[in-house]
Amino acid sequence: MDITLDSKNFITNQHLTISGSKSETNRLLVLQALYPDLQIENVSDSDDSEVMKKALSSKKAKEIDVHHAGTAMRFLTSYFAIQPDADIVLTGSSRMKERPIQILVDALKQLDADITYLEKEGFPPIRIKGKTIHKNIVEIETNVSSQYISSLMLIASSLPNGLKINLKGNTTSAPYIRMTLQMLNTLGVDADFNENRIKILPAHQLKNNLFTVESDWSSASYFYSIIALAPIGSRISLSCFKPDSLQGDAILAEIYKDFGVRTTFQNTEIILEKTVNCQLSTINYQLNNTPDIAQTLIVTCLGLGITCTLTGLHTLKIKETDRLQALKNELEKFGAKVAITDDSIELKNKVVFTDSVIEIETYQDHRMAMAFAPLAFRQKLRIKNAEVVSKSYPCFWKDLKVIGLHYGEKFKIL
Repeated sequence: MDITLDSKNFITNQHLTISGSKSETNRLLVLQALYPDLQIENVSDSDDSEVMKKALSSKKAKEIDVHHAGTAMRFLTSYFAIQPDADIVLTGSSRMKERPIQILVDALKQLDADITYLEKEGFPPIRIKGKTIHKNIVEIETNVSSQYISSLMLIASSLPNGLKINLKGNTTSAPYIRMTLQMLNTLGVDADFNENRIKILPAHQLKNNLFTVESDWSSASYFYSIIALAPIGSRISLSCFKPDSLQGDAILAEIYKDFGVRTTFQNTEIILEKTVNCQLSTINYQLNNTPDIAQTLIVTCLGLGITCTLTGLHTLKIKETDRLQALKNELEKFGAKVAITDDSIELKNKVVFTDSVIEIETYQDHRMAMAFAPLAFRQKLRIKNAEVVSKSYPCFWKDLKVIGLHYGEKFKIL
């Protein structure tokens, strides 16, 4: 399914309700499987969360295919490793088989987990024979993915002796580790993070059995970009968000001040308003803690005629696609000069937008589709394989229609 976007009919002052955070939901689903009394409200409607639900309810399955869901692969690896009756193969898409899992598997093997690789060493698919884990000290590299650490943290309180996690190296996406920690604390689990050590005590039951998931800030990022590219006075309200969010991507409220977007918290809503035109000619952001917003930011910069350098992006090469290379490929279609390294991307020039239609490849990556959509304010776009957004935000195109971003005739909302 491809779509063509046209921004001529943008409608300001609309309200949208954004689904629950995929990051929070997937963590809570694992905890709910370990503590069945836990109730979760405002669950994400993303494909990734549906994959998690299905996998965690597949008690007798011999093989679970997580497709493109990297979070599910990592969280389920730890979950099944501690299930004494589990004997299961975790597999995924061809891209998933290229995404490393060895750091997490090595950590679990320190705890005597029984996990073997079925194809390429260090990568899915893997076979897990679950067992009761009594060891309670593990050391893990932290410079590749915070999800490895969160995966261990989520099972820690259900282990007979809890878990001490010693972290090695510079921690990537630390806000996501703090999200997991604060979530455990909110539910009444005794967990703390000091310097390079996480300590989580065993808990037979949760002290608090209800958690309401905040809406997804990563999903909100695309509306920040839309308002940044829209005329002064444009306004959108989104719910449900918290000023004391657990999500690292909540930094959007600060970052988009640079682009003239004001964020106002009102009850459970955020109101995004374009107050001034951006006066910057170039920006530089270090995104080690929030790499998922890199695609949105660089597309905003392209649309505003701002050069930029984004760093701290080494994890983007092992996402649904090599996001740095994918961004370079697509930005160059607009006439952009782009340089990438293993850790960074640089947009070197302003571009001239035209009346032609530019086709955007999405590389089976939901964020590529959504990040480029706001450029409809500057250029007619055709987004290929637009249905890929269902991985995290199934209602994205419907929500764009609410604010007046119209589609070409060939696209129908099902």
